[in-house]
Amino acid sequence: MDVPLASKGFPSPSNVTSEKQISKRDKGVADDRMSSKNTILLPNVNEPHESVRPSVSEWWPQSQVPTPDPHSPPTLSSPQGAREPSRVRRSPPPPRRAMAMAAMASPSSKTLIPSRHHAPASPSTSGDSLGLLRAQPPRHGRPGRGVSVSSTAAARRRPFVFSPRAVSDSKSSQTCLDPDASTSVLGIILGGGAGTRLYPLTKKRAKPAVPLGANYRLIDIPVSNCLNSNISKIYVLTQFNSASLNRHLSRAYGNNIGGYKNEGFVEVLAAQQSPDNPNWFQGTADAVRQYLWLFEEHNVMEFLILAGDHLYRMDYEKFIQAHRETDADITVAALPMDEKRATAFGLMKIDEEGRIIEFAEKPKGEQLKAMMVDTTILGLDDERAKEMPYIASMGIYVFSKDVMLKLLRDQFPGANDFGSEVIPGATSIGMRVQAYLYDGYWEDIGTIEAFYNANLGITKKPVPDFSFYDRSAPIYTQPRHLPPSKVLDADVTDSVIGEGCVIKNCKIHHSVVGLRSCISEGAIIEDTLLMGADYYETEADKKLLAEKGGIPIGIGKNCHVRRAIIDKNARIGDNVKIINVDNVQEAARETDGYFIKSGIVTVIKDALLPSGTVI
Repeated sequence: MDVPLASKGFPSPSNVTSEKQISKRDKGVADDRMSSKNTILLPNVNEPHESVRPSVSEWWPQSQVPTPDPHSPPTLSSPQGAREPSRVRRSPPPPRRAMAMAAMASPSSKTLIPSRHHAPASPSTSGDSLGLLRAQPPRHGRPGRGVSVSSTAAARRRPFVFSPRAVSDSKSSQTCLDPDASTSVLGIILGGGAGTRLYPLTKKRAKPAVPLGANYRLIDIPVSNCLNSNISKIYVLTQFNSASLNRHLSRAYGNNIGGYKNEGFVEVLAAQQSPDNPNWFQGTADAVRQYLWLFEEHNVMEFLILAGDHLYRMDYEKFIQAHRETDADITVAALPMDEKRATAFGLMKIDEEGRIIEFAEKPKGEQLKAMMVDTTILGLDDERAKEMPYIASMGIYVFSKDVMLKLLRDQFPGANDFGSEVIPGATSIGMRVQAYLYDGYWEDIGTIEAFYNANLGITKKPVPDFSFYDRSAPIYTQPRHLPPSKVLDADVTDSVIGEGCVIKNCKIHHSVVGLRSCISEGAIIEDTLLMGADYYETEADKKLLAEKGGIPIGIGKNCHVRRAIIDKNARIGDNVKIINVDNVQEAARETDGYFIKSGIVTVIKDALLPSGTVI
């Protein structure tokens, strides 16, 4: 007669628990078999039980039971002294699911079986592989101890206990892309144009290379978002003043992205002339088109198009997942927008399914009012929907690979811009263009005022506009190996201090102090962004400068700086006042070393302001 496996005491996941999990009615049986707290509970092959308890010879034919080797190490035995075979030859066990179901069908079985860590090994495998008596690890119990079937129900009723996770400002991603984003998505970051609205910060650098938040640069934001979203194949397209950007990317990410297996990289692609196209990049779409021959070599499903001058934190895996689930040709990241800011962006209209049906590039007047939509369909509540009745494009797109090739080569070979030409054109020819709502902090660092506000926003209390203190989605940058900042008798409030600063007996309030900043005695810094310096000056350098009447890098003694941006390596003499005394809104004083835009004084990189200067 065939006896069910469970009634034979056959090991299954539902048969296992620890000593503490043995129910009261089983305690009497268990006490007889337990010599100490750490004793492993084994089936007693010589003692009958409530259920059918066969001996080893009943489990396997007698001819297959091996004779113990007297020279082999001792094996675990039952309390009665009956030794289990150290090596057994047997046919493969039935499927694990069938074993578990059989055990559930026999509720009377309370057999205590061996722990998963102490079973004899199979002869056909190494010592790491255990034999038939090996129990599967319990789902709710501690691994490595025995369990009884009668206690499994109680174990199921117990709440799950999770180990504490690192403190984080963002939710962990629950996406499960198939195929994985690291192999199926290519990130393309556009380095931006000349950055004339950010001048003079872009006088000697590309817009994505502008310093941000004391230790970082703007390009670190999209690159970090990619890496945190498991996208490790990244190209950065540059054209203007790209020397500092290239240097930063090579130092920050050149040797740290993956290995030979996943082939991760962050590479710079500069504008270049070719036999097919002798022109420089004419726009975002033209830049991608000129390198399309390189991008199509990658065996990916989607191209992720990003901007290099935005400040935000975003999980691109969710973005890509939405693109795949809606079977879209193009997906556009969209931001709810109020009327005041809407005129500076490309606006969209969508239907009930989130499909984009109309575009308007920076509309005004009646055209702006015509672009109003009910943003409650994107998940906003009624109050916020009234405040933000527009949907603006963030300039972030997901293109299916074949769609990108078709649009740029066949449909719109002369189009230069994605936002104003390619995407509206794709909508007009019937392609499925979806909107993806991003309802978080996002800032386009396009002007001096926006850049200033974005930097000082990280000092806001109690919660900053943008936080760099997010362990689940950190912002990466170049490892500079600078010493900790030194603050000597200084009064610092509501401020962020970068690495390697030396701050002496001064007052700093609501300011961002960049790396390697040197601030002398008696200085007052208010509502100011100091970008710091690219290098230190030694005491010998400072002494030599003093002998020649020069000024060292940093803020001199008894200076007063308010509502200003001090670019890198600026030399500010003693008793200088940068407080915009006359409340000038716009001024270009490049020969004097500074500009004023939107009432914010910006001191140019490497500028020198003599002692006693008043602005």
